[in-house]
Amino acid sequence: MVEVRVSGGTVRGTSESGVAVFRGIPFAAPPVGALRFAAPRPAPAWDGVREATAFGPPPPQPQAFGMNQVGAEGDDWLTVNVWSPDLAADLPVMVWIQGGAYVFGTSGLAEYDGLRLARDGVVLVTFNYRVGIEGFAHVEGSPPNRGLLDQVAALEWVRDNIGAFGGDPGRVTIFGQSAGGGSVAALLAMPRAAGLFHRAVASSVPGPFFTPELAADVAHACAAELGVKPSELSTVEPSLLSTAADEIMAKIGQFTGRWGRAAHKPIPFAPVVDGDVLPVTPWEAVAAGAARHVGLVAGHTRHEQRLLTMIDGMLGQVTDQQAATALDVFAPSAEDYRRSFPDAGPDELYDLVCSDWLFRMPSLRLAEAQVAAGGRAFVYELAWPAPGLGGALGACHGLDVPLVFGNLDRGQPAMLLGEVTPEATGLSDRLRGAWTAFAATGDPGWPAYSSDRLTRVFDVVDQVVPYPEEKSRLIWRDHEFRPLDLEV
Repeated sequence: MVEVRVSGGTVRGTSESGVAVFRGIPFAAPPVGALRFAAPRPAPAWDGVREATAFGPPPPQPQAFGMNQVGAEGDDWLTVNVWSPDLAADLPVMVWIQGGAYVFGTSGLAEYDGLRLARDGVVLVTFNYRVGIEGFAHVEGSPPNRGLLDQVAALEWVRDNIGAFGGDPGRVTIFGQSAGGGSVAALLAMPRAAGLFHRAVASSVPGPFFTPELAADVAHACAAELGVKPSELSTVEPSLLSTAADEIMAKIGQFTGRWGRAAHKPIPFAPVVDGDVLPVTPWEAVAAGAARHVGLVAGHTRHEQRLLTMIDGMLGQVTDQQAATALDVFAPSAEDYRRSFPDAGPDELYDLVCSDWLFRMPSLRLAEAQVAAGGRAFVYELAWPAPGLGGALGACHGLDVPLVFGNLDRGQPAMLLGEVTPEATGLSDRLRGAWTAFAATGDPGWPAYSSDRLTRVFDVVDQVVPYPEEKSRLIWRDHEFRPLDLEV
């Protein structure tokens, strides 16, 4: 057992394979009672030694995703976990922000175990933040983007305490994928987060951010499910809020006339460009120099959409009409897609436009905005066609998570890998090595993105080539990623 003194008191963790591990340390007070739908407040101090051997309970979220079965019981949702290979060192720090569509997710999942990364010479931190209605519903009288404010509070905890775990508070890298990548992008744009991290890895950044009007309309629909006013949502039991979020997800297609593209995907929650917590979109803020002095790695997988298409039961079965609808709804120009990809059938067209709109182009444009502002950015694409599930998903959304963490045989993303082969292990070593090198030195091991658009492509054999999705880049080069708004 190992003990460390933090701002709230002393915590006792465990030693696992030579790494000190601490789980479930509060970084903010439980957001319950009078603190429901409030900005995070400091965690109360404790007497004696607090056991830090179990993950804290997940934040409330739809039961359909099974996350509420992970971690301890109770309402201490806002907790942090630390893996350190040397408590007396001064190591680079990597802070993981998990994804989950801003609706679900918890840091206690097996795929986020930090042991392998920590053994590569970093202090690894994961944490919970509020999601769904609790974290992102836009309700009058409550601060917007509470989930993002939780992330800021976790980073403040890291700043104040990570030195006790052998981490260097002057070398903090945030990294996240999907909604976690969107959170990284948002933090780059947030004045409250300035100075709390020094490097950032934004993977599969989702393009959708909401206007206050759209977000308030979604909150109104959630409240209507419960028979209450939006201002009364904070009085509803968390489990009932999660049920309401489930119901909205199930019937979101009925709202396409009001919520537009957000309802087509479906995306009921996203960070809100409210003018205060998040003043402008990440692309606008970064282009204006908000993150000029932050090192940035941004990238995506080659076949982002395929996993989502499989979940929707459409893999290999997309009709001409479904492809045409996707092009009409999401593409800057349906004609440009058909002209640029003349041999593509409906499945490929659907995969291309949805991948581009939702993840690939937002990720690329974030790097381009950083370079335009005089900052430094590195771009990558994961192109390795994973053999899991018969190889049908290619390099799909989420494939990078087990590879970066080195957890190839556990957690849900591991099913994408199938059998753990030397090929998968080698790719994981290279991807993980790039991320830890970037955290340590600011250089992931390939040239920075510039006018030649050099990009690291991770595959069976890695390459550094001009950005490989050039046709898509040209289609989207004049598109502005503005907040999604009400359609009425």
